[in-house]
Amino acid sequence: MAKTLPKTDVVIVGVGWGGGIIASELTKAGMNVVGLERGKERKTEDYFMVHDELRYSQRYELMQDLSKETVTFRSNEKMRALPMRAYGSFLIGDGIGGAGVHWNGQTFRFLPYDFQIRSKTIERYGKAKIPDGMTIQDWGITYDEMEPYYDKFEKMAGISGETNPLAGKRSSDYPNPPMKKSPPMQMFEEAAKKLNLHPYMQPSANLSQNYTNPDGIARAACQYCGYCERFGCEYGAKADPVVTVIPVALKTGKLEIRTHSHVRRIMHSGGKATGVMYTDVTTGEEIVQPADIVVVTSYVFNNIRLLLMSKLGKAYNPATGTGVVGKNYAYQVLKGNALGFYDDKKFNLFAGAGALGMNLDDYNGDNFDHSDLKFIHGASISIGQTGFRPISNNQVPSGTKAWGQEFKANSIKYANSWISVGGQGSSMPFQHHYIDLDPEYKDAYGDPLPRMTFDFEDQDRELAVFMANKCEEIQKEMGASRIDKLKSLGPYEITTYQSTHNTGGVIMGADPATSAVNNYLQMWDAENVFVVGASAFPHNSGYNPTDTVGALAYRASEGILKYAKKGGSLV
Repeated sequence: MAKTLPKTDVVIVGVGWGGGIIASELTKAGMNVVGLERGKERKTEDYFMVHDELRYSQRYELMQDLSKETVTFRSNEKMRALPMRAYGSFLIGDGIGGAGVHWNGQTFRFLPYDFQIRSKTIERYGKAKIPDGMTIQDWGITYDEMEPYYDKFEKMAGISGETNPLAGKRSSDYPNPPMKKSPPMQMFEEAAKKLNLHPYMQPSANLSQNYTNPDGIARAACQYCGYCERFGCEYGAKADPVVTVIPVALKTGKLEIRTHSHVRRIMHSGGKATGVMYTDVTTGEEIVQPADIVVVTSYVFNNIRLLLMSKLGKAYNPATGTGVVGKNYAYQVLKGNALGFYDDKKFNLFAGAGALGMNLDDYNGDNFDHSDLKFIHGASISIGQTGFRPISNNQVPSGTKAWGQEFKANSIKYANSWISVGGQGSSMPFQHHYIDLDPEYKDAYGDPLPRMTFDFEDQDRELAVFMANKCEEIQKEMGASRIDKLKSLGPYEITTYQSTHNTGGVIMGADPATSAVNNYLQMWDAENVFVVGASAFPHNSGYNPTDTVGALAYRASEGILKYAKKGGSLV
Protein backbone atom coordinates (compact mmCIF):
# COMPACT_ATOMS: atom_id res chain seq x y z
CA MET A 1 0.00 0.00 0.00
CA ALA A 2 1.33 3.41 -0.96
CA LYS A 3 2.50 5.75 1.79
CA THR A 4 0.65 9.09 1.87
CA LEU A 5 2.55 12.27 2.73
CA PRO A 6 1.24 15.60 4.08
CA LYS A 7 -0.51 17.80 1.52
CA THR A 8 1.30 20.62 -0.27
CA ASP A 9 0.03 23.62 -2.23
CA VAL A 10 1.56 22.54 -5.53
CA VAL A 11 3.31 19.42 -6.77
CA ILE A 12 5.41 19.68 -9.93
CA VAL A 13 6.21 16.64 -12.08
CA GLY A 14 9.64 17.13 -13.67
CA VAL A 15 12.15 19.84 -12.71
CA GLY A 16 13.50 21.19 -16.00
CA TRP A 17 12.86 24.60 -17.56
CA GLY A 18 9.09 24.42 -17.12
CA GLY A 19 9.19 23.06 -13.58
CA GLY A 20 12.03 25.35 -12.54
CA ILE A 21 10.35 28.51 -13.78
CA ILE A 22 7.05 27.63 -12.17
CA ALA A 23 8.73 26.67 -8.88
CA SER A 24 10.57 29.99 -8.90
CA GLU A 25 7.49 32.10 -9.58
CA LEU A 26 5.19 30.28 -7.15
CA THR A 27 7.63 30.13 -4.25
CA LYS A 28 8.43 33.83 -4.63
CA ALA A 29 4.69 34.38 -4.21
CA GLY A 30 4.71 32.35 -0.99
CA MET A 31 3.33 29.00 -2.16
CA ASN A 32 4.74 25.70 -0.90
CA VAL A 33 5.97 23.55 -3.78
CA VAL A 34 7.22 19.97 -4.03
CA GLY A 35 9.20 19.16 -7.18
CA LEU A 36 9.41 15.49 -8.17
CA GLU A 37 12.23 14.53 -10.52
CA ARG A 38 12.80 10.98 -11.70
CA GLY A 39 16.54 11.53 -12.31
CA LYS A 40 19.35 12.59 -10.06
CA GLU A 41 20.62 15.85 -8.61
CA ARG A 42 22.88 17.93 -10.90
CA LYS A 43 25.03 20.97 -10.26
CA THR A 44 27.61 23.01 -12.16
CA GLU A 45 30.48 21.41 -10.23
CA ASP A 46 29.59 18.06 -11.87
CA TYR A 47 31.01 19.41 -15.16
CA PHE A 48 34.33 20.87 -13.99
CA MET A 49 37.11 19.66 -16.30
CA VAL A 50 34.98 16.99 -17.95
CA HIS A 51 35.11 17.74 -21.67
CA ASP A 52 34.52 14.03 -22.16
CA GLU A 53 32.93 13.50 -25.57
CA LEU A 54 32.70 9.75 -25.18
CA ARG A 55 30.91 9.96 -21.84
CA TYR A 56 28.39 12.68 -22.66
CA SER A 57 28.02 12.81 -26.43
CA GLN A 58 28.39 9.15 -27.34
CA ARG A 59 27.23 7.35 -24.20
CA TYR A 60 24.54 9.87 -23.25
CA GLU A 61 25.39 10.47 -19.58
CA LEU A 62 22.62 13.06 -19.21
CA MET A 63 19.89 11.05 -20.92
CA GLN A 64 17.11 8.74 -19.85
CA ASP A 65 18.08 5.07 -19.39
CA LEU A 66 16.36 3.41 -22.36
CA SER A 67 16.63 -0.03 -20.78
CA LYS A 68 14.08 1.10 -18.17
CA GLU A 69 11.89 3.45 -20.15
CA THR A 70 11.67 4.38 -23.82
CA VAL A 71 9.18 5.00 -26.63
CA THR A 72 7.94 2.69 -29.33
CA PHE A 73 7.75 3.83 -32.94
CA ARG A 74 5.94 2.96 -36.16
CA SER A 75 5.54 4.85 -39.41
CA ASN A 76 1.84 4.10 -39.75
CA GLU A 77 -0.99 2.17 -38.12
CA LYS A 78 -0.47 -0.88 -40.31
CA MET A 79 2.92 -1.51 -38.76
CA ARG A 80 3.85 -3.00 -35.42
CA ALA A 81 5.62 -0.45 -33.23
CA LEU A 82 9.00 -1.44 -31.79
CA PRO A 83 10.92 0.11 -28.88
CA MET A 84 13.73 2.60 -29.45
CA ARG A 85 16.56 0.54 -27.89
CA ALA A 86 19.41 2.96 -28.62
CA TYR A 87 19.45 6.73 -28.98
CA GLY A 88 19.06 8.01 -32.51
CA SER A 89 16.59 10.58 -33.85
CA PHE A 90 16.16 12.46 -30.56
CA LEU A 91 17.49 12.50 -26.99
CA ILE A 92 15.42 12.40 -23.81
CA GLY A 93 17.14 13.91 -20.80
CA ASP A 94 16.55 13.29 -17.14
CA GLY A 95 17.86 14.64 -13.87
CA ILE A 96 17.49 18.12 -12.38
CA GLY A 97 17.35 20.65 -15.20
CA GLY A 98 16.23 18.06 -17.78
CA ALA A 99 16.78 19.04 -21.42
CA GLY A 100 17.56 22.53 -20.16
CA VAL A 101 20.99 21.21 -19.15
CA HIS A 102 22.03 19.48 -22.39
CA TRP A 103 20.56 21.97 -24.88
CA ASN A 104 22.57 24.25 -27.18
CA GLY A 105 21.04 27.51 -26.01
CA GLN A 106 19.45 28.66 -29.29
CA THR A 107 16.57 30.85 -28.12
CA PHE A 108 14.16 31.95 -30.85
CA ARG A 109 10.73 33.47 -30.56
CA PHE A 110 8.10 31.94 -32.80
CA LEU A 111 6.63 34.21 -35.48
CA PRO A 112 3.25 35.98 -35.16
CA TYR A 113 2.09 33.71 -38.02
CA ASP A 114 2.69 30.63 -35.88
CA PHE A 115 0.10 31.52 -33.27
CA GLN A 116 -2.63 32.15 -35.86
CA ILE A 117 -1.42 29.73 -38.51
CA ARG A 118 -4.78 28.38 -39.66
CA SER A 119 -6.62 31.67 -39.88
CA LYS A 120 -3.63 33.47 -41.48
CA THR A 121 -3.11 30.70 -44.05
CA ILE A 122 -6.77 30.76 -45.05
CA GLU A 123 -6.81 34.54 -45.12
CA ARG A 124 -3.91 34.72 -47.61
CA TYR A 125 -4.31 31.57 -49.72
CA GLY A 126 -7.80 30.19 -49.10
CA LYS A 127 -8.90 27.04 -47.29
CA ALA A 128 -7.79 24.78 -50.15
CA LYS A 129 -4.16 25.55 -49.31
CA ILE A 130 -4.43 23.29 -46.27
CA PRO A 131 -4.18 19.67 -47.47
CA ASP A 132 -6.58 16.94 -46.35
CA GLY A 133 -5.57 15.51 -43.01
CA MET A 134 -3.41 18.44 -41.94
CA THR A 135 -4.78 19.48 -38.54
CA ILE A 136 -3.25 22.91 -38.03
CA GLN A 137 -5.13 25.20 -35.69
CA ASP A 138 -4.67 28.57 -34.02
CA TRP A 139 -3.12 28.47 -30.56
CA GLY A 140 -5.77 30.46 -28.69
CA ILE A 141 -3.25 33.21 -28.04
CA THR A 142 -1.54 35.80 -30.25
CA TYR A 143 2.11 36.80 -30.52
CA ASP A 144 1.32 40.18 -28.97
CA GLU A 145 -0.17 38.40 -25.95
CA MET A 146 2.89 36.15 -25.72
CA GLU A 147 5.44 38.96 -26.05
CA PRO A 148 5.68 39.96 -22.34
CA TYR A 149 6.37 36.35 -21.37
CA TYR A 150 9.09 36.01 -24.04
CA ASP A 151 10.65 39.19 -22.70
CA LYS A 152 10.60 37.86 -19.14
CA PHE A 153 12.22 34.54 -20.10
CA GLU A 154 14.94 36.24 -22.13
CA LYS A 155 15.85 38.61 -19.31
CA MET A 156 15.92 35.79 -16.77
CA ALA A 157 18.14 33.66 -19.05
CA GLY A 158 20.31 36.62 -20.18
CA ILE A 159 19.85 36.03 -23.90
CA SER A 160 22.54 37.53 -26.15
CA GLY A 161 21.35 38.66 -29.56
CA GLU A 162 20.22 41.31 -31.99
CA THR A 163 16.79 42.10 -33.40
CA ASN A 164 15.53 39.79 -36.13
CA PRO A 165 14.32 42.13 -38.91
CA LEU A 166 11.57 39.71 -40.03
CA ALA A 167 10.15 38.72 -36.63
CA GLY A 168 7.40 40.10 -34.41
CA LYS A 169 7.82 43.37 -32.56
CA ARG A 170 9.86 43.41 -29.36
CA SER A 171 9.12 45.49 -26.27
CA SER A 172 12.85 45.69 -25.47
CA ASP A 173 16.22 44.67 -26.85
CA TYR A 174 17.90 41.44 -25.81
CA PRO A 175 19.54 41.93 -22.40
CA ASN A 176 23.02 41.18 -23.80
CA PRO A 177 24.77 42.00 -27.09
CA PRO A 178 25.35 39.26 -29.70
CA MET A 179 28.17 36.75 -29.41
CA LYS A 180 31.36 37.05 -31.45
CA LYS A 181 31.13 36.74 -35.23
CA SER A 182 33.49 34.07 -36.60
CA PRO A 183 34.96 34.12 -40.17
CA PRO A 184 32.43 31.55 -41.54
CA MET A 185 29.61 33.64 -40.10
CA GLN A 186 31.03 36.76 -41.74
CA MET A 187 31.11 34.89 -45.06
CA PHE A 188 27.48 33.82 -44.55
CA GLU A 189 26.42 37.37 -43.72
CA GLU A 190 28.10 38.87 -46.78
CA ALA A 191 26.67 36.20 -49.10
CA ALA A 192 23.16 36.52 -47.69
CA LYS A 193 23.15 40.30 -48.08
CA LYS A 194 24.31 39.98 -51.70
CA LEU A 195 21.26 37.74 -52.23
CA ASN A 196 19.02 40.44 -50.68
CA LEU A 197 18.34 38.30 -47.60
CA HIS A 198 18.24 39.46 -43.97
CA PRO A 199 20.84 37.70 -41.75
CA TYR A 200 21.05 38.33 -38.02
CA MET A 201 23.03 36.96 -35.09
CA GLN A 202 21.46 33.91 -33.48
CA PRO A 203 19.79 34.63 -30.10
CA SER A 204 21.91 32.76 -27.59
CA ALA A 205 21.56 31.55 -24.01
CA ASN A 206 25.37 31.35 -23.96
CA LEU A 207 26.27 34.68 -22.35
CA SER A 208 28.25 37.14 -24.50
CA GLN A 209 29.34 38.97 -21.34
CA ASN A 210 29.03 38.66 -17.56
CA TYR A 211 25.40 39.21 -16.56
CA THR A 212 23.18 39.55 -13.50
CA ASN A 213 19.50 38.84 -14.13
CA PRO A 214 16.44 40.49 -12.49
CA ASP A 215 16.40 37.76 -9.81
CA GLY A 216 19.96 38.71 -8.82
CA ILE A 217 21.55 35.60 -10.34
CA ALA A 218 25.06 36.41 -11.65
CA ARG A 219 26.74 34.28 -14.35
CA ALA A 220 30.02 34.45 -16.24
CA ALA A 221 30.56 34.97 -19.97
CA CYS A 222 30.92 32.06 -22.42
CA GLN A 223 34.45 30.75 -23.11
CA TYR A 224 33.58 29.32 -26.60
CA CYS A 225 34.82 25.86 -25.60
CA GLY A 226 32.28 24.14 -27.86
CA TYR A 227 30.98 21.67 -25.24
CA CYS A 228 27.32 22.72 -25.03
CA GLU A 229 24.95 20.29 -26.75
CA ARG A 230 24.74 17.06 -24.71
CA PHE A 231 26.92 18.63 -21.99
CA GLY A 232 26.36 20.66 -18.87
CA CYS A 233 28.22 24.00 -18.83
CA GLU A 234 31.16 24.08 -16.43
CA TYR A 235 31.16 27.89 -16.38
CA GLY A 236 27.44 28.43 -15.87
CA ALA A 237 27.59 30.60 -18.99
CA LYS A 238 24.83 28.62 -20.70
CA ALA A 239 21.48 29.39 -19.10
CA ASP A 240 19.91 26.30 -17.61
CA PRO A 241 17.43 25.81 -14.78
CA VAL A 242 20.15 24.71 -12.35
CA VAL A 243 21.98 28.05 -12.55
CA THR A 244 18.99 30.39 -12.95
CA VAL A 245 15.51 29.65 -11.61
CA ILE A 246 15.99 26.68 -9.27
CA PRO A 247 18.39 28.54 -6.90
CA VAL A 248 15.83 31.35 -6.66
CA ALA A 249 13.10 28.91 -5.65
CA LEU A 250 15.32 27.08 -3.15
CA LYS A 251 16.37 30.36 -1.54
CA THR A 252 12.76 31.04 -0.52
CA GLY A 253 12.69 27.88 1.60
CA LYS A 254 9.37 27.04 -0.07
CA LEU A 255 10.63 24.42 -2.56
CA GLU A 256 11.43 20.82 -1.74
CA ILE A 257 12.97 18.79 -4.58
CA ARG A 258 12.82 15.01 -4.41
CA THR A 259 15.06 13.30 -6.94
CA HIS A 260 14.75 9.64 -8.01
CA SER A 261 10.97 10.10 -7.79
CA HIS A 262 9.21 8.61 -10.82
CA VAL A 263 5.62 9.87 -11.06
CA ARG A 264 3.27 7.22 -12.40
CA ARG A 265 -0.24 8.54 -11.87
CA ILE A 266 -2.16 11.74 -11.26
CA MET A 267 -4.77 11.00 -8.61
CA HIS A 268 -8.13 12.65 -9.28
CA SER A 269 -11.74 12.67 -8.20
CA GLY A 270 -14.79 14.63 -9.35
CA GLY A 271 -12.95 16.44 -12.13
CA LYS A 272 -10.09 17.64 -9.94
CA ALA A 273 -6.66 16.27 -9.18
CA THR A 274 -5.93 15.31 -5.59
CA GLY A 275 -2.19 14.67 -5.97
CA VAL A 276 0.21 12.24 -7.61
CA MET A 277 1.50 8.74 -6.97
CA TYR A 278 5.18 8.11 -7.53
CA THR A 279 7.77 5.42 -7.00
CA ASP A 280 11.00 6.10 -5.13
CA VAL A 281 13.28 4.37 -7.62
CA THR A 282 15.99 3.81 -4.99
CA THR A 283 13.70 1.71 -2.76
CA GLY A 284 10.73 0.76 -4.96
CA GLU A 285 8.36 2.31 -2.43
CA GLU A 286 5.12 3.80 -3.78
CA ILE A 287 4.26 7.21 -2.33
CA VAL A 288 1.24 9.50 -2.68
CA GLN A 289 1.86 13.24 -2.59
CA PRO A 290 -1.46 15.10 -2.10
CA ALA A 291 -1.64 18.64 -3.50
CA ASP A 292 -4.13 21.40 -4.25
CA ILE A 293 -2.61 21.93 -7.70
CA VAL A 294 -0.74 19.50 -9.96
CA VAL A 295 1.66 20.87 -12.60
CA VAL A 296 2.98 18.42 -15.21
CA THR A 297 6.24 19.70 -16.70
CA SER A 298 8.10 16.62 -17.91
CA TYR A 299 9.18 15.94 -21.51
CA VAL A 300 6.59 15.74 -24.30
CA PHE A 301 6.22 11.95 -24.31
CA ASN A 302 5.97 11.73 -20.54
CA ASN A 303 3.40 14.52 -20.28
CA ILE A 304 1.16 12.67 -22.71
CA ARG A 305 1.75 9.25 -21.21
CA LEU A 306 1.07 10.38 -17.65
CA LEU A 307 -2.30 11.87 -18.64
CA LEU A 308 -3.27 8.77 -20.62
CA MET A 309 -2.25 6.37 -17.83
CA SER A 310 -4.14 8.53 -15.33
CA LYS A 311 -7.23 8.62 -17.58
CA LEU A 312 -7.26 12.39 -17.35
CA GLY A 313 -8.56 14.25 -20.40
CA LYS A 314 -10.08 12.69 -23.52
CA ALA A 315 -7.71 10.34 -25.31
CA TYR A 316 -7.24 11.10 -29.01
CA ASN A 317 -8.90 8.82 -31.56
CA PRO A 318 -7.08 9.06 -34.92
CA ALA A 319 -9.91 7.30 -36.76
CA THR A 320 -12.41 10.04 -35.97
CA GLY A 321 -10.09 12.91 -35.13
CA THR A 322 -11.89 13.35 -31.81
CA GLY A 323 -10.34 13.50 -28.37
CA VAL A 324 -7.30 15.58 -27.55
CA VAL A 325 -4.62 13.84 -25.43
CA GLY A 326 -2.02 12.53 -27.89
CA LYS A 327 -3.24 14.71 -30.78
CA ASN A 328 -1.07 16.81 -33.13
CA TYR A 329 2.27 15.19 -32.48
CA ALA A 330 4.83 17.04 -34.64
CA TYR A 331 8.58 16.88 -35.12
CA GLN A 332 11.05 19.00 -37.12
CA VAL A 333 12.35 18.87 -40.72
CA LEU A 334 16.11 19.34 -40.41
CA LYS A 335 17.53 17.72 -43.54
CA GLY A 336 17.08 20.61 -45.95
CA ASN A 337 20.71 21.66 -45.93
CA ALA A 338 23.85 22.04 -48.05
CA LEU A 339 27.43 21.15 -47.05
CA GLY A 340 30.18 23.32 -48.52
CA PHE A 341 33.76 22.06 -48.82
CA TYR A 342 36.42 24.78 -49.16
CA ASP A 343 39.71 23.72 -50.77
CA ASP A 344 41.40 27.06 -50.15
CA LYS A 345 40.22 27.96 -46.63
CA LYS A 346 40.78 26.75 -43.07
CA PHE A 347 38.53 27.60 -40.14
CA ASN A 348 38.84 27.06 -36.37
CA LEU A 349 35.81 24.80 -36.28
CA PHE A 350 36.73 23.15 -32.98
CA ALA A 351 35.95 26.41 -31.15
CA GLY A 352 32.42 27.65 -30.77
CA ALA A 353 29.31 27.65 -28.63
CA GLY A 354 25.98 25.89 -28.83
CA ALA A 355 24.17 29.00 -29.98
CA LEU A 356 26.95 30.71 -31.90
CA GLY A 357 25.62 31.31 -35.40
CA MET A 358 23.74 33.47 -37.85
CA ASN A 359 20.22 33.00 -39.15
CA LEU A 360 17.83 34.37 -41.71
CA ASP A 361 14.05 34.07 -41.82
CA ASP A 362 13.29 35.10 -45.40
CA TYR A 363 11.95 31.56 -46.00
CA ASN A 364 10.36 30.98 -42.62
CA GLY A 365 6.72 31.17 -41.57
CA ASP A 366 4.74 33.15 -44.13
CA ASN A 367 7.54 35.63 -44.83
CA PHE A 368 7.48 34.56 -48.50
CA ASP A 369 4.80 33.80 -51.06
CA HIS A 370 3.61 30.17 -50.97
CA SER A 371 1.07 30.53 -53.78
CA ASP A 372 2.98 28.27 -56.17
CA LEU A 373 4.53 26.04 -53.53
CA LYS A 374 3.23 22.69 -52.35
CA PHE A 375 3.86 23.36 -48.67
CA ILE A 376 3.02 25.93 -46.03
CA HIS A 377 5.30 27.54 -43.43
CA GLY A 378 9.06 27.14 -43.92
CA ALA A 379 12.38 27.10 -42.12
CA SER A 380 14.97 29.34 -40.57
CA ILE A 381 18.25 29.02 -42.44
CA SER A 382 21.39 29.17 -40.38
CA ILE A 383 25.10 28.70 -40.16
CA GLY A 384 26.23 27.53 -36.75
CA GLN A 385 29.60 27.19 -35.12
CA THR A 386 28.78 24.94 -32.21
CA GLY A 387 32.29 23.54 -31.87
CA PHE A 388 33.08 20.39 -33.80
CA ARG A 389 34.30 17.56 -31.60
CA PRO A 390 36.61 14.85 -32.99
CA ILE A 391 34.34 11.80 -32.63
CA SER A 392 31.03 13.31 -33.69
CA ASN A 393 32.10 15.59 -36.52
CA ASN A 394 33.95 14.26 -39.53
CA GLN A 395 32.53 15.32 -42.90
CA VAL A 396 33.94 14.17 -46.24
CA PRO A 397 32.56 14.95 -49.72
CA SER A 398 29.94 12.60 -51.14
CA GLY A 399 31.43 9.78 -53.15
CA THR A 400 34.30 9.33 -50.70
CA LYS A 401 34.65 5.73 -49.58
CA ALA A 402 33.63 5.20 -45.96
CA TRP A 403 36.94 3.58 -45.04
CA GLY A 404 40.55 3.25 -46.16
CA GLN A 405 43.17 5.63 -47.57
CA GLU A 406 40.76 7.92 -49.44
CA PHE A 407 38.55 8.34 -46.38
CA LYS A 408 41.53 9.17 -44.17
CA ALA A 409 42.96 11.63 -46.69
CA ASN A 410 39.67 13.52 -47.13
CA SER A 411 38.98 13.47 -43.38
CA ILE A 412 42.29 15.24 -42.78
CA LYS A 413 41.93 17.56 -45.76
CA TYR A 414 38.48 18.84 -44.82
CA ALA A 415 38.66 18.59 -41.01
CA ASN A 416 38.58 22.40 -40.75
CA SER A 417 37.38 23.23 -44.25
CA TRP A 418 33.70 22.42 -44.38
CA ILE A 419 30.68 24.48 -43.44
CA SER A 420 27.04 23.49 -43.18
CA VAL A 421 24.24 25.86 -44.09
CA GLY A 422 20.97 24.29 -43.04
CA GLY A 423 17.25 24.85 -42.73
CA GLN A 424 15.43 24.12 -39.49
CA GLY A 425 12.06 23.26 -40.95
CA SER A 426 8.66 23.51 -39.35
CA SER A 427 6.51 20.40 -38.88
CA MET A 428 2.79 20.40 -39.47
CA PRO A 429 0.45 18.01 -37.64
CA PHE A 430 -1.68 15.41 -39.43
CA GLN A 431 -4.64 13.42 -38.20
CA HIS A 432 -2.66 10.17 -38.40
CA HIS A 433 0.35 11.47 -36.44
CA TYR A 434 -0.16 10.93 -32.72
CA ILE A 435 1.05 9.46 -29.43
CA ASP A 436 -0.88 6.77 -27.57
CA LEU A 437 -0.09 3.96 -25.13
CA ASP A 438 1.61 0.92 -26.57
CA PRO A 439 -0.59 -2.16 -26.02
CA GLU A 440 2.38 -4.51 -25.74
CA TYR A 441 5.58 -2.91 -24.42
CA LYS A 442 5.96 -1.71 -20.82
CA ASP A 443 8.58 0.10 -18.75
CA ALA A 444 10.54 -1.20 -15.76
CA TYR A 445 7.54 -0.52 -13.50
CA GLY A 446 5.00 -2.37 -15.63
CA ASP A 447 3.41 0.73 -17.15
CA PRO A 448 2.78 1.00 -20.92
CA LEU A 449 5.32 2.85 -23.05
CA PRO A 450 4.26 5.81 -25.20
CA ARG A 451 3.77 4.81 -28.83
CA MET A 452 4.67 7.23 -31.62
CA THR A 453 2.99 7.02 -35.04
CA PHE A 454 4.69 9.39 -37.47
CA ASP A 455 6.25 9.75 -40.92
CA PHE A 456 7.29 12.58 -43.19
CA GLU A 457 4.57 13.84 -45.54
CA ASP A 458 4.63 15.49 -48.99
CA GLN A 459 4.59 18.80 -47.09
CA ASP A 460 7.91 17.86 -45.47
CA ARG A 461 9.47 16.49 -48.65
CA GLU A 462 8.68 19.64 -50.63
CA LEU A 463 9.88 21.87 -47.81
CA ALA A 464 13.19 20.03 -47.33
CA VAL A 465 14.17 20.16 -51.01
CA PHE A 466 13.15 23.82 -51.31
CA MET A 467 15.35 24.72 -48.33
CA ALA A 468 18.28 22.64 -49.56
CA ASN A 469 18.21 24.60 -52.84
CA LYS A 470 18.18 27.91 -50.97
CA CYS A 471 21.09 26.76 -48.80
CA GLU A 472 23.00 25.75 -51.93
CA GLU A 473 22.51 29.28 -53.37
CA ILE A 474 24.08 30.74 -50.22
CA GLN A 475 26.99 28.28 -50.28
CA LYS A 476 27.72 29.19 -53.92
CA GLU A 477 27.77 32.86 -53.01
CA MET A 478 30.13 32.05 -50.13
CA GLY A 479 32.55 30.48 -52.59
CA ALA A 480 32.42 26.80 -51.67
CA SER A 481 34.65 24.59 -53.84
CA ARG A 482 32.14 21.77 -53.72
CA ILE A 483 28.59 21.52 -52.39
CA ASP A 484 26.66 18.45 -51.29
CA LYS A 485 22.96 19.01 -50.71
CA LEU A 486 19.82 17.06 -49.98
CA LYS A 487 18.16 15.90 -53.21
CA SER A 488 15.13 14.19 -51.72
CA LEU A 489 13.74 13.47 -48.26
CA GLY A 490 13.15 9.80 -47.54
CA PRO A 491 10.89 8.27 -44.87
CA TYR A 492 11.36 9.29 -41.26
CA GLU A 493 13.62 6.87 -39.42
CA ILE A 494 14.37 6.85 -35.72
CA THR A 495 17.96 5.60 -35.74
CA THR A 496 19.82 8.72 -36.95
CA TYR A 497 20.00 11.85 -34.82
CA GLN A 498 17.96 14.73 -36.26
CA SER A 499 16.39 16.88 -33.57
CA THR A 500 15.11 16.60 -30.00
CA HIS A 501 12.29 19.03 -30.83
CA ASN A 502 9.26 16.78 -30.36
CA THR A 503 6.05 18.72 -29.86
CA GLY A 504 2.30 18.37 -29.34
CA GLY A 505 0.06 15.84 -27.69
CA VAL A 506 -1.39 18.10 -24.96
CA ILE A 507 -2.07 21.07 -27.19
CA MET A 508 -3.40 24.49 -26.27
CA GLY A 509 -6.31 26.24 -27.91
CA ALA A 510 -9.58 28.10 -27.47
CA ASP A 511 -11.93 25.14 -27.78
CA PRO A 512 -12.14 22.13 -25.40
CA ALA A 513 -13.23 19.99 -28.35
CA THR A 514 -9.93 20.50 -30.17
CA SER A 515 -7.41 21.23 -27.40
CA ALA A 516 -6.41 19.75 -24.05
CA VAL A 517 -5.40 22.97 -22.29
CA ASN A 518 -6.37 26.62 -22.51
CA ASN A 519 -3.94 29.47 -23.11
CA TYR A 520 -2.77 29.33 -19.48
CA LEU A 521 -2.02 25.62 -20.05
CA GLN A 522 -4.82 24.76 -17.61
CA MET A 523 -6.61 21.52 -18.49
CA TRP A 524 -10.14 21.96 -19.72
CA ASP A 525 -11.13 18.69 -18.00
CA ALA A 526 -9.39 19.27 -14.65
CA GLU A 527 -9.11 22.89 -13.59
CA ASN A 528 -6.33 22.35 -11.02
CA VAL A 529 -4.02 20.55 -13.47
CA PHE A 530 -1.59 22.54 -15.64
CA VAL A 531 0.46 20.81 -18.35
CA VAL A 532 3.51 22.82 -19.40
CA GLY A 533 6.05 22.26 -22.16
CA ALA A 534 6.35 21.78 -25.91
CA SER A 535 3.50 19.29 -25.56
CA ALA A 536 1.28 22.40 -25.71
CA PHE A 537 2.38 23.34 -29.26
CA PRO A 538 -0.38 22.68 -31.85
CA HIS A 539 2.38 22.52 -34.50
CA ASN A 540 6.15 23.00 -34.53
CA SER A 541 7.72 26.10 -36.02
CA GLY A 542 10.97 26.59 -37.94
CA TYR A 543 12.88 27.26 -34.73
CA ASN A 544 14.16 25.67 -31.54
CA PRO A 545 11.29 25.50 -29.02
CA THR A 546 12.84 26.57 -25.70
CA ASP A 547 12.05 30.30 -25.80
CA THR A 548 8.39 29.47 -26.39
CA VAL A 549 8.44 26.76 -23.69
CA GLY A 550 9.91 29.27 -21.23
CA ALA A 551 7.44 31.98 -22.18
CA LEU A 552 4.51 29.61 -21.76
CA ALA A 553 5.87 28.52 -18.36
CA TYR A 554 5.79 32.15 -17.19
CA ARG A 555 2.24 32.51 -18.48
CA ALA A 556 1.22 29.27 -16.75
CA SER A 557 2.80 30.54 -13.51
CA GLU A 558 0.65 33.65 -13.74
CA GLY A 559 -2.39 31.47 -14.33
CA ILE A 560 -1.64 29.18 -11.39
CA LEU A 561 -1.36 32.15 -9.04
CA LYS A 562 -4.70 33.46 -10.31
CA TYR A 563 -6.26 30.03 -9.92
CA ALA A 564 -4.90 29.63 -6.39
CA LYS A 565 -6.76 32.81 -5.38
CA LYS A 566 -10.07 32.44 -7.21
CA GLY A 567 -10.32 28.89 -8.63
CA GLY A 568 -12.31 27.97 -11.73
CA SER A 569 -11.46 28.20 -15.39
CA LEU A 570 -9.05 31.02 -16.24
CA VAL A 571 -10.62 31.78 -19.64
